[in-house]
Amino acid sequence: MSNTPWRSARSCVLASVMAAVSTGALLPASAFAQAPAPAALPSAAAAAVRGLPDFTDLVEQVGPSVVNIRTSEKVASRGNASGMDEDMLEFFRRFGVPIPNLPQRPQRPQQPQAEEDQPRGVGSGFILTQDGYVMTNAHVVEGASEVIVTLTDKREFKAKIIGSDKRTDVAVVKIDAKGLPAVKVGDVNRLKVGEWVMAIGSPFGLENSVTAGIVSAKQRDTGEYIPFIQTDVAINPGNSGGPLINLRGEVVGINSQIYSRSGGFMGISFAIPMDEAIRVSDQLRTTGKVTRGRIGVQIGAVTKDVAESIGLGKPQGALVSAVEAGSPAEKAGIEAGDVITRYEGKPIEKFGDLPRMVGNTKPGTKSAITVFRRGSQRDLSITIAEVEPDEKAAAAAPASEEKAPKASAAAQQLGLAVAELTEAQKKELKIKGGVRVASADGAAARAGLREGDVLLAVANTEITNMKSFEAALAKADKSKPINLLVRRGEWAQYVLIRPAR
Repeated sequence: MSNTPWRSARSCVLASVMAAVSTGALLPASAFAQAPAPAALPSAAAAAVRGLPDFTDLVEQVGPSVVNIRTSEKVASRGNASGMDEDMLEFFRRFGVPIPNLPQRPQRPQQPQAEEDQPRGVGSGFILTQDGYVMTNAHVVEGASEVIVTLTDKREFKAKIIGSDKRTDVAVVKIDAKGLPAVKVGDVNRLKVGEWVMAIGSPFGLENSVTAGIVSAKQRDTGEYIPFIQTDVAINPGNSGGPLINLRGEVVGINSQIYSRSGGFMGISFAIPMDEAIRVSDQLRTTGKVTRGRIGVQIGAVTKDVAESIGLGKPQGALVSAVEAGSPAEKAGIEAGDVITRYEGKPIEKFGDLPRMVGNTKPGTKSAITVFRRGSQRDLSITIAEVEPDEKAAAAAPASEEKAPKASAAAQQLGLAVAELTEAQKKELKIKGGVRVASADGAAARAGLREGDVLLAVANTEITNMKSFEAALAKADKSKPINLLVRRGEWAQYVLIRPAR
């Protein structure tokens, strides 16, 4: 019998009875009499059991607002030398019948291949406004030459794509109709983990299918700009673009993605929060595109060890790994190695918060930004630029010229030999100072340092040359991990060296 500690006394007795029955042994009747009676459910728990949600009213309320979306795309029509109908040729191929020798048609000048519409896919959507604006996923209508929207009353409309945004996977299409049943948009901030939610869509083309579950998590970072809502609502191909609905009958998200190893539902689904979707849809309806802000930095997460070693306390903010030349960040004075902790007065809890906050800022806006640099907070002003498509940052390689490497006793203890940077190297790397790693072994090698790295700071002290490097190293507490700000190519990050004891 299992010794699992949380099993009830009654279940243990029943297990003994079952074991006895299986072996032919008999138990006295007193064994049953001694079993404690099951405890009564608390009234609140009993009410919760009796009060499981009934979704029928929600389906009647929101169902008419959900639409089925079919798309097609133009493809080149297939031709054949015999001039025979393509369906007839397929008949001969499928049943193994030899294709008859037909008289060849006179050759004509080659004409451009005609295009024909072919079915592309099926998805879902929902009516955003009474005058025919419909919201769905961008991937549902991507590449479509024709979009057909079918309402629950079986009316079909050819839709016009107003705009789509791949980054958030939101699209808006328009049908020519009035007085449509529009959805009510809910407040995502009121949505709680564990709350019941419902989805309506067309999984595998099965129109108006209803599934339900709970909110599993919020603020899931699976995309660059979207803090997804995670649920266990059954979502399958065809559900994309359909609404996620709370018990008040309000749409709180757009069902967009699933986590799956098989291609089918596995209990983890993701929805785009409606506050993000509405922000995007408003721009799509106004201008047909989405404009986002940028500041020109590459960022990463701040680990617990790095946060403690640089004096930040808890792991928070966005660690600046690289600053783009000529970008708003460079003009504002942001440097590689800075930790951006606040934007417009709002704290950056996770590094993924920053691109969303900046992206939602109108280009040209002057914004306040706070960075943590070498033990202190600094407030900077930055002018937001506009995200450009297919943006590429140029990578610069450090120059090979260097002065003779040097290794003091303190540096040798860490396994480091460093050299002065030449003026040409500083100019090429666009830095004011630092020292170049000539060799790394021992503790330095274990920390990941290698030849060619540039050290910009040691133990929160900025390095300008060999002299300042030695001075900072001499003051560092050798009994604790020493943090170094390291530049490698265009990237900068913190490295912790743990000296051998």
